[in-house]
Amino acid sequence: MNAVASRNIKFLSHCDQGGRGDGVQVMVNRGFAYIGHGFSNGITVIDVRDPKNPQPVNFLRCPPNTRAHHLQTHGDLLLAVNGPSVWTMQISEKAYFAGTSADALQGQEYTAGVRVYDLSRPQEPREIAFLPLGGLGPHRIWYVGERYAYVSVHLPEFSDHVLVIVDMQEPKRPEVVGKFWLPGMWTAGGEKPNWPQGRRYALHHALVAGNLAYSAWRDGGLAVIDVGDPAKPKLVTHRNWDPPFGGGTHSPLPLPDRNLLIVADEANFANCSLGLRYIWVFDVREPSNPVSIATLPVPDEMDYCKKGGNFGPHNLWENRPGALQSSRFIFATLHNAGVRVYDIANPFQPSEAGFFVPPAPERMFDPRPNRPQVIQSCDCFVDAQGVMYLTDSNAGLYILQFEGA
Repeated sequence: MNAVASRNIKFLSHCDQGGRGDGVQVMVNRGFAYIGHGFSNGITVIDVRDPKNPQPVNFLRCPPNTRAHHLQTHGDLLLAVNGPSVWTMQISEKAYFAGTSADALQGQEYTAGVRVYDLSRPQEPREIAFLPLGGLGPHRIWYVGERYAYVSVHLPEFSDHVLVIVDMQEPKRPEVVGKFWLPGMWTAGGEKPNWPQGRRYALHHALVAGNLAYSAWRDGGLAVIDVGDPAKPKLVTHRNWDPPFGGGTHSPLPLPDRNLLIVADEANFANCSLGLRYIWVFDVREPSNPVSIATLPVPDEMDYCKKGGNFGPHNLWENRPGALQSSRFIFATLHNAGVRVYDIANPFQPSEAGFFVPPAPERMFDPRPNRPQVIQSCDCFVDAQGVMYLTDSNAGLYILQFEGA
């Protein structure tokens, strides 16, 4: 399948994910890919032991009106969110990104919590626990096999998603042990928001390095949190560059061996109507004072603002254990500009090391009205050999090989 444009990334194969072409987060574990869906409301399991011949082998269906779009795997465990399937429930994007979706979902039925599966038979995940979390439930998880999982959750007593720390010592009995939120979010405690109306201060997710959680808070920017005591997480520093650069802070990636932090702001709007969003490079030698030193290059081989759909950052590859771990090459999905690889050998002068822009999807799964039929690359998993697993809102799974190292 020919790319619209590519450099240093080779096409290996494509999979329609068993007829469910929509994909959000993808995890690859012991030769199997686990894909959370944004619209199909479940998890697809694909045998990728031969990456040139992927084979769908299972689909784990969610309860009604519930999606499992974000998930994590490590060893014999799969953790997946359960929360409202906002797009199939026809919640407006304006309401969702302005932080008022909780009002729109009142009275509707869905399941909210974290589901835990045993992967001892990788093609047949077996549910072993469910942690109910109430409210709108969880959005995303960071779990790499250590004792704690770090979950963004919209609990009933808060205005939006906050950090919830879950003890996974007994996988069949996960337990909430700590919470962290930005001032103004604890509505049950009478706190008052200190951000402009129409902005959404909400934790998208956090990545943990050592005792520090680097967390992205949508229109609330970046917070560095000390999680050394998981029962009492505390703020180290909070930075927000909105205004002037716009919100949507979405994906953090700490590179502790280089004292660097990469942060992507999500472009969650079409046709560059709110300007551009960027991927930032921070110097975090002093975690209490992150300093922005560069942004990653914006693709310019064609006019992506006029292509249709969203253009700009979404997810970053997160250097997961057992897969590719690089503090030089940064892998990022950029919606209608496909997947990009950046070289930050010189962090003050990043360069582009490769890209792959898939063709337009053959079929649309997105139920939102008036969506253009263009690629919207969503997430990318990179294994230790540089094999890339690329999801899309509609176009299925692309399996690629990075050749630029």
